Amino acid sequence: MAYVDAGEGPAVLFLHGYPFDKWMWSPQIKAVAENGFRAVAPDLRGFGETVAPTSVGDSSAPSHRLKSVPLSTMDDMASDAAALLDHLNIDQAVVCGLSMGGYVAFEFAHLFPTRVRGLVLAGTRAPADNEQEKAGREQQVQTMLRAGMVPISIATVPKLLAPRTLADKPDVVKCVRKLITGSNPKGAAAAQCGMAGRRDYTEDLPQIKAPALIVVGREDPIRPVADAEFMHERISNSQLEVIDDAAHMTNLEEPEVFNRLLVDFLRLIH
Repeated sequence: MAYVDAGEGPAVLFLHGYPFDKWMWSPQIKAVAENGFRAVAPDLRGFGETVAPTSVGDSSAPSHRLKSVPLSTMDDMASDAAALLDHLNIDQAVVCGLSMGGYVAFEFAHLFPTRVRGLVLAGTRAPADNEQEKAGREQQVQTMLRAGMVPISIATVPKLLAPRTLADKPDVVKCVRKLITGSNPKGAAAAQCGMAGRRDYTEDLPQIKAPALIVVGREDPIRPVADAEFMHERISNSQLEVIDDAAHMTNLEEPEVFNRLLVDFLRLIH
């Protein structure tokens, strides 16, 4: 399992979104390490440099076409992350997840509640997918296995980033496109299947006792402010922060704002 481990102090476990890898957290890794905390950011299974049994290929076929695409489930990813903390001798961490990483964070908190010092939930939601959303994920799976990640990038970047980001921050747009197109289609497909089959976390919310920071972009069409408010209302020890001029990728679109909120939260709970 590939990972970044930077800084010293209380640990923050960063769980990336889909279809990205650990490097989407680069601004936060730097900020956390510079402010007296330890940043641990893994590549979740099937992404980045982490090789996982997320697909079964037919090696006799010239195209190496998939025979099947198993799931990369959210609880599998959470267990992977816990094993990494074991490897690093970290008993407890603040778990920070964005989008898919938020689903993994929910599972981590469910499976290993005593290991969660705090939660940061960005651009994510508690309810499971409805049938229309599951069908959309299946369509994406077919596209990426047939044509790779470039069509996924073309279709999703305008939804991931706010209009101001698209117009005024070409470096951020380039970074997001590079992260998406660099993803392994088989690993991404397995994660899409896992997200489609994830459970509903709504009933988990009142059981979360660790302090939580909920972050959402004001212009996020994928996981809008209402999703964040839903979680905030049900997690008793939570604070909600809405970031202006940002959509889904709040940590990259407005890194200074995101980092300030994150570091302030870390200082508050430690």
